[in-house]
Amino acid sequence: MKRLMSERAVFLDRDGTINEEIGYLFDPEKVCLIHGAAEALVRLREAGFRLIVVSNQSGVARGLFTEDDLHKVNHRLASLLEADGAKVDAYYFCPHHPRHGEMRECECRKPKTGMAVSASRKFGIDLSLSYFVGDKATDIELGKNAGGKTVLVLTGFGNEEQSLLQEKGIAPDMVSASLPEAADWIIEDLKKS
Repeated sequence: MKRLMSERAVFLDRDGTINEEIGYLFDPEKVCLIHGAAEALVRLREAGFRLIVVSNQSGVARGLFTEDDLHKVNHRLASLLEADGAKVDAYYFCPHHPRHGEMRECECRKPKTGMAVSASRKFGIDLSLSYFVGDKATDIELGKNAGGKTVLVLTGFGNEEQSLLQEKGIAPDMVSASLPEAADWIIEDLKKS
C-alpha cells in the first residue's frame, strides 16, 4: 500500500538566504549566518515544518571546489545553526552546470525539481503543501514547478533577481526583506489553510 504524503516542508536556498552570499563558498571558516536566520528556522520547525536546504553548487562542475569541500561547508552551517537551536533535516545540492563539467544535463539543477522530489520521497513531503524560499529566480521557479508557495528574500541576490522575475512574468507569492520576515509570512499563511 502506498504511503500517503502529508508532511509539509520549507525548502530553502543556502547562500544568500540562510548564510551570507560571498560567491562560491568553499571555506567552512567563511560561513556566516544572516542575522535572524537560525531563529527563523526554529520558528518554522515549531510550526511543524521539515526544513530542507536545496542548493545549486556549480562551483563543483567549474572545478572551483570539491564535493568534500561542499560537505564541510554544510557541516559548518549545520553547527552554527545548531548552536542557535536550529536544525535542518537534510541538505541537497546540485553539483552540475549546463556549460561545465562532465554532466551537463541533470534533473537536480534548480529550477528543475529533482532535489525537492528526492526529499519528498525520503520524508513523505507533499510538495503542494510546502514553501520554497530563496534569493534567486531559480528558487521561485523551482517552487512554482513543484506546485508549492514561494518567497523571494531580498538578501543575497534578491534585489537583482526581483527584476529578472518580473521580466519573466513570474511572481513569487511573497517578497520578504529576509528569512525572518519570510518565516513570519509562512507561519501566518499556514494558519489560513
